[in-house]
Amino acid sequence: MNLSRRQFLIDGALLIPISTLTGCGASAQPLKRNYALVYDESRCIGCEACVQACRTVNQVPESVTRLRIERRGPFGEGPDTHYRFARKSCEHCETAACISVCPTGACFRDENGIVDVESDKCVGCQYCIAACPYKVRFVNPDTRSVDKCDFCRKTNLAQGRPPACVEACPTRALTFGDLNDPNSEIVQLLRRKQTYRDKVELGTRPKIYRVPHGKGEVI
Repeated sequence: MNLSRRQFLIDGALLIPISTLTGCGASAQPLKRNYALVYDESRCIGCEACVQACRTVNQVPESVTRLRIERRGPFGEGPDTHYRFARKSCEHCETAACISVCPTGACFRDENGIVDVESDKCVGCQYCIAACPYKVRFVNPDTRSVDKCDFCRKTNLAQGRPPACVEACPTRALTFGDLNDPNSEIVQLLRRKQTYRDKVELGTRPKIYRVPHGKGEVI
């Protein structure tokens, strides 16, 4: 069976042990900060204020999106009928397959643990899109480079503000902060709440933590 170079790189990124990825998928140097996000599914009401805020602040074209809220259900019967919501966005993995397959160094992790894309270096090969197990990357039709959630690194964060989605959420379902700071709100929340992360069995070490869902929907 013939194996294309593209598939070889993608498969290799998902199979290489974490310890061998230092300098590409994993952090080569200690992080200044280690930003992460907690998404409380039990508080999310599916209003999509976060999606619109992300689009506005980061000037994301209408045909694509950095953030999706997926509605699942209905569950239950009669007055107990309800829906569940799930956030889909970049997980800012500590062991990121997208970084290890990028042939130009366009995909990188910054000093605060944020996975980002340098558009000037992106050649549009889409290796990172294929390698991402969360399927949250896309080609921006305006810049012609790969794009995704960057925790508003170049917009809100650069102004000392939290990501747009966090600011816009009316139910405070999102908590953003530094995992390196034991006194931060996010660390305190993770100590109190039961959380889970998506596809941890792949060894990606994602940094979106999720409080298991409850009921809720905007009527």
